[in-house]
Amino acid sequence: MKARAAAGLALAAALLAACATVERYDASADIRAFLIAVRDGDQAGFDAHVDRPALKRNLRGRLLAAGADRGEGAAALALLAGPLVDVAVDALVQPQVFRAAAQRAGYGPQTRVPGTLAIGQGVRRLDSGRVCAQIDGRCAFVFRREAGVWRLVDYAGDLELLRRLG
Repeated sequence: MKARAAAGLALAAALLAACATVERYDASADIRAFLIAVRDGDQAGFDAHVDRPALKRNLRGRLLAAGADRGEGAAALALLAGPLVDVAVDALVQPQVFRAAAQRAGYGPQTRVPGTLAIGQGVRRLDSGRVCAQIDGRCAFVFRREAGVWRLVDYAGDLELLRRLG
């Protein structure tokens, strides 16, 4: 009886691991398309793989938190600089800005973006419906599946890298 229970648990664990792997590799095709759009400065391809409202909301929160960390009052910063932060975030959500982050990951203008299997090896499942593509072993680009397409919803990488270009 114990052997059957152990076998059942092993099977369940294997199925869960397979689901996570399938999700990672499913996302890698859209992540590859995103990286190609960023590399090539393709605005339409970029927009197809970005959830602009979610990405703007997340970047705005990070910019405000960074200001608060520098000793600026979070409430005052949000009240006084809110519209300026919105303008800054709009400027950040562009393919040319994300190009620097992609270059840091090894995807420069002359670089051939690897296939989905290679990209899938660098994708980590975060939770149900979200994965991240890593740069230097850290989660950087966070994607969520929306209407059958994996879209960028957050940038968890080096915010200063984006701010210098935005």
